[in-house]
Amino acid sequence: MATPQAAWTRAVLTLCLLGVLDREGPSYGYALLGRLHEAGLDAVKPATLYPALTRLAEEGAVDVRWTAGEQGPGRKYYGLTDEGRRRLAEQRAAWTAFHGTVTRLAGEGGGEGPAAEPGPGPGEEPEGDEA
Repeated sequence: MATPQAAWTRAVLTLCLLGVLDREGPSYGYALLGRLHEAGLDAVKPATLYPALTRLAEEGAVDVRWTAGEQGPGRKYYGLTDEGRRRLAEQRAAWTAFHGTVTRLAGEGGGEGPAAEPGPGPGEEPEGDEA
């Protein structure tokens, strides 16, 4: 049975890839895999990474260019496009809202005490004390 963390990683892989490419610039698959592993997403395997990169390329979020290898085969570099930057901004906003919702529902007490009270939703103002 897959762990929840593995399912969460698959769900946010596109967001993470777009974010790494935005921050660090064009990169090739093996380096991206290493970067994800360094960040703690070691559940990502090549069989998951490369289809995700192919989908991003087909959707116009990344461009692909081949470069000759210095001491081996060429490398396929992936770089963020304007569409990828737009999509990254959209997914960051969606992630922030989703994270807030999950945090409110699950609570932040690590299982100690009652769950946190739900806070205001996106676009809502917090209510003041009426004492």
